[in-house]
Formats: sequence, C-alpha cells, structure tokens
Amino acid sequence: MSSARKIIIDTDPGQDDAAAIMLALGSPEEIEVLGITAVAGNVPLTLTARNARIVCELCNRTDVKIFAGAERPVARPLVTAEHVHGKTGLDGPALDEPTMPLQEQHAVDFIVETLRAEAPGAVTLCTLGPLTNIALALTKAPEIAPSVRELVMMGGGFFEGGNITPAAEFNISVDPEAAEIVFRSGIPIVMMPLDVTHRVLTRKTRVEKIRAIGSPAAVALAEMLEFFERFDIEKYGTDGGPLHDPTVIAYILRPELFTGRDCNVEIETASPLTTGMTVVDWWQVTGRAHNAKVMRHIDDEGFFELLAERLARI
Repeated sequence: MSSARKIIIDTDPGQDDAAAIMLALGSPEEIEVLGITAVAGNVPLTLTARNARIVCELCNRTDVKIFAGAERPVARPLVTAEHVHGKTGLDGPALDEPTMPLQEQHAVDFIVETLRAEAPGAVTLCTLGPLTNIALALTKAPEIAPSVRELVMMGGGFFEGGNITPAAEFNISVDPEAAEIVFRSGIPIVMMPLDVTHRVLTRKTRVEKIRAIGSPAAVALAEMLEFFERFDIEKYGTDGGPLHDPTVIAYILRPELFTGRDCNVEIETASPLTTGMTVVDWWQVTGRAHNAKVMRHIDDEGFFELLAERLARI
C-alpha cells in the first residue's frame, strides 16, 4: 500500500502556483495528487485551467486530472492580478498550448465526490488561490468537512500586513466570503501567510540553480520567476520576489522547515478599509477558539534546497 499523502491542489496559476505544482509532481513517493482544481484568481478561469495543464505537460504528467471550477467569487466581482503575473498568468517563457484534456466534471463536484469516496482523514486540501471552490464544496455538502485531514493554504498576513491592499493579502481579498466559510468550517487549517512567504525570495543565485537543472520544467520555471519577480523587486526593493505558493507543498513534505502557533483567525468581509484582512489573534487576547495553525517563520535555505532537489527529479 502506498504511503504517499493524498492531496487535491486547488490553484489559480500564476508562476508561483506553477512552482508549487512542480514541487508536488516531483515528489511522487510522498505525495499523490488526486486532482488539480482550477479557480479564478490571478487570471480568469479559462487561463488558470489552461495553465494548470501546461504545467502538468512540462512535468510529463498528462495523467493528472484537471478540473475547472468557479469563474468568480462567492459574492463579489472577480479581481485579477495580471499586473503581477502578466496577461497569461505564466508570462516569461514561450509556452505551447496544452493538448491534455480538461475534465468535464466541475471542480466543486470533484472535490465533494472525492472526499465522500476516500476514507475520513485521507485527503489534504492544498489551496494556492482564492478559496471559492472549497467554500462552494462546503456549502453544497457540509458533511465533507470532517473528512478532510487538513487544509494547507497560502493566504493572509498579519505582521506583514497585505499585498493587494494595506490590510489584505490577494487570495483572501479576492473572495473574503469564501475564506470566512472555510475558516468557520471546523477543518484543521494550516495557514501560510505573507509573514512566511516574504522570507522565501527568488534571489538570482537561487533562480540560476533552478535553471541549471536543465530540464524543460526547470528552465521554464526559471524564466517564469524572472518575469514574476520584477514586480516585487520594484515594490519591496528586495533581491528577488516572494515565492508564495510552494510553501504549501513544502509544508506537506517538510513541516520541520516551519514554525508557528495555533490561533484564532477571523476574516473581515464588511469594512471598506480592511475587507479581506485575516484578523489573527496571535497574542491570544480574545479568548476565541483556535481555528488555524498560523506559520510565521521558515528555513528559507532548506526550502530552496527542497525545491531544487524535487525539480531535478522531474
């Protein structure tokens, strides 16, 4: 019997999403990807579903099933991030159009069906974008919540504030109502906020190490990161940009790279000033029950060593 951890990757690729998918696909002994569900976020759904297939083809994994999900947030218009990711979401390299099929089943139905079919606690949800698909699945079938082993997510921020507004991180800001549903679901949540991801910078030496692997996937990723980081280098004045989404997969593989604490996290959905803010009770001042393990620190060198090692396996 395989000991690989079963996961569903819910994603809106995005160059950093591509890195996360590659990290997962480069770790088959430890991770079994049951499916990839696309959601609108960094770019519209037609492109995120396209991009997920492009990444799988770069990794020679046309066996992975990819499902298109929500085209827009639960209760508000879609806001995208082409100013960061480019018009395709994967700007940087020259990429062929995908030939592998998109599954006919809707992503939300796939999530519900899979969690009903697998043993309780067998499946981990890895979310790299807005939480719309997960929230819709929980609304449609609330009984699936106890079946989830845990949900490891990239989203939010506390000490680092926001990256799309002063208070809000992009994934949560795009669909705060969905985030509120997920955080109130009772699913064990591990949260990778900007406080962690701003510590994993795509420094030139790190990107060159990835390029030197020489495989089509690694070279394409290096070119993606060179495009992706230009926005954050200008914004933050750093050597390289934060590589957000692969921290989710790295946690599945090497949780010892991270430190954090159990907290209560509430999602602001009403304030015009702070909509999408993850209100983290880091100092335990409210008495509200914990509902997430919020990470704050990461061994960034260990993270990039893991990423390079797994890319070299593809």
